This record gives sequence, C-alpha cells and structure tokens, in this order.
Amino acid sequence: MKKVIAVLLILIMTAALFSCADGDAEDVTFESIEFNSLEQDTGNTPSDSDTEPIVPIDVDAPTVTASFIACGDNITYTGTFWEAQAQAYAGRAYNFAPIYSDVAPQISAADVAYINQECMMSGAEASPYPTFNCPREMAYDLMATGFDVFNIANNHMLDQGGWGLSETIDFLKSLDGITLIGGNRNREEFDEIPIIEANGIRIALLSYCEMTNIGLGADYDLWIPYLDKDDIKKHVDSVKDDCDIIICSVHWGDEQWNGDMKYPLSESQKEYGQYMADLGIDVIIGTHPHVVESIEWLEGKDGNRTLCAYSLGNFMAMQANYYNMLGGMLSFNINKKGNQHATVSDVLFTPTVYYYAQNWYGSHVYYLSDFSDYLAASHGLSNYGVSITRDSVIRLLKYNIDDEFLPEEYRD
Repeated sequence: MKKVIAVLLILIMTAALFSCADGDAEDVTFESIEFNSLEQDTGNTPSDSDTEPIVPIDVDAPTVTASFIACGDNITYTGTFWEAQAQAYAGRAYNFAPIYSDVAPQISAADVAYINQECMMSGAEASPYPTFNCPREMAYDLMATGFDVFNIANNHMLDQGGWGLSETIDFLKSLDGITLIGGNRNREEFDEIPIIEANGIRIALLSYCEMTNIGLGADYDLWIPYLDKDDIKKHVDSVKDDCDIIICSVHWGDEQWNGDMKYPLSESQKEYGQYMADLGIDVIIGTHPHVVESIEWLEGKDGNRTLCAYSLGNFMAMQANYYNMLGGMLSFNINKKGNQHATVSDVLFTPTVYYYAQNWYGSHVYYLSDFSDYLAASHGLSNYGVSITRDSVIRLLKYNIDDEFLPEEYRD
C-alpha cells in the first residue's frame, strides 16, 4: 500500500507542476496537496448495498391502459321506491335497473366504474329523506349496471345509526365483484387502503367525508373516515410504492346554492384539493354539493398534475330544483408504460339529467343529449313550482365545466 501511495504522490505532484507552468499561476507546495483521497478505506465508504439502486426506464415497454368512469350521488326518495316496486319481478321487492338502462352500456364498458352510494343498505325498511335507507336490491342493480367500486363515505352514512352502517358494511363486503370504500369497521381497516388491479395497473382508492349529519355515538366501534390531513398523508405514504396511481373519493363542499350559474367552491375544497395534489394524489373525485362543479388540473408542489372534479352532481336524486337534475359521468384513461408512474388522459365529462314525471314515476337517468323539450315540460319539478328546460341545463353545464372536458357538441 505504501508503494501505491508513493506512486500516486508522484503522479499528483507532476500533474500539479504541469498545470502551473504559467508563471502567473500560484506555486504548488507539498503542503498544499490534499491527501484525503489517498487515505486507506476505513469502512465508512458507502457500499453498493447502502445505496438505492437506479431502476432504468424501459423506453421500449408497451403502454397498457385501463378505463375508469365515475358517477356522483345516488339517492333514493319515495317516488324512486314506488317506481322500483312497480317494476319488480321474479320474487324481488324492488327493481331499480331500468332507471340506468340508457347509461349502463357506457358504464359496463369501463374497466373500473365508481358510484357514490349515498343511502345505506341496512336491510331494514326503505326510508327516504331525511334518514335514508335503500333496499338491498339497489346494490345488485348497480352491479348489473356495471359499477364495481361503491363509495359510502358521505354525510348520510349514519342516517340509520351505527347499526345501519355496520349492517351496510357487512352486506357490501359480502358481495363478490365490488370493492367497498369509505366503510370501515375500525381504525385498522380504515388504514388498509384497497388496491385494485385493472389490465395490470394497480389503483389505490382513498375515501373521506367532510362531515356526517348524525354522530356515531358510543355503542359502535366503527371508524368514520372524516377528512384529516394527517390521515391523508399517512395513507398516501403507505401506498405510493405499491400502486401505479392514487384516486381519492372525497365528500366535501356546500350544498347551498346562492343563485349564481357558476357554483362557488368552498375554502375547504380549495385547501384540501391543493393539499392532495401536493401529496401526489393523481385523481380527486368530489361529491356532496348535489350540483355540478368545476373540473381542473391542479399542479402539485413537485410539478405533478392532479385531475380534480370538485363535484359530479347528482346521478339520481328526486330533489326540487333544476340545477339538482344535472349530473355527469367523469371518464378517463389510466396509462402505464413499463415501470413508470401511470398517467391520466382522455378526460371527458358526459352530462346526464335525472328525470321523474309529475306523478312521481318514470325515474330515469338520461344523457343530456337525449333530454328533449317534451321531457323537460313533463318533469316532476313542476310539482314544486319549478321549471326546467334543455337550454337552461346546457347553460348551467357550460358555466361550470370548461370546454376541455366536454363532449364536442357542448363546446364553443
């Protein structure tokens, strides 16, 4: 080793003398030479096992794609029960499937289809507003429509108390072919984030709600997924290395409408939306306000882009104003190339209108493109002294959704 060091010293000094051939250069002395690089290995140098391996990007890998579609608030009122009872068959008490028959082909065609099921399914008697409970036939009919992700984290999840929520969780978890999000028996289950796979793409599904209309009480050991920044960060950190994309369902915002065509976002929506983008969440699916709110790309602190749909509006809800009838289906593709993080493309908001007749029957989800002047004139909103027109719904749509996300026929 000493001979090696001596040789190195000679080489270094020779190189230093040549570099200083210019008379104006600083003189190099023996003492000015740095010896640190010549010290023997003390065992503190990082070895290959101490450093993170650099995983090369496979530029030649094929791109795989999974399609995703999301629909907003699904809420059953008294008239909906009547309609479903009238169409029941084969020993069933209710049949909700005809309500969704127009949009079912598009929903079924998606690799993953999400619905915000806002009424519990406890198995007890059906109950309308203000304490909703939906017949369990609804779950089977939503599955037949094509939905395979059911979210129940919303302000009505405790309408039937802790018992109703517990029974709903047990029922939905017993069904093959669906993934339940937002329903947790305890804290441990809340922290076990579902990761589903579609076409080889691993999708993590988070779910939170801003509030519930009724408190849980002390009799049930359930966990309500209230919106909390520490929980969101913990969940993102726990799944980010095990999935290709993170999608977050969040029930937030204000139900009250101030009369403007452009529906205002709450400060909480703005704050939490940006917070989620900064954490690297890829898609935010917003529900709760019962109206359609804006869709935008948020930029995270690391330069990432987050697709944020603040509210998809009502998918089905027999409410009393024309702006509650507009909803829509948010669709997009998830693309993954090799070992790269997945990206989102082909984002489209396809508008729908919920219809019920003046006799409270005829419940149906129509595409806005099929919502005729005749349907508008016969709409059950007239029972409340409210009118609806096709043009008014289109104006409302265009005030709130940018052309970038709309079908061609609604763009300027």
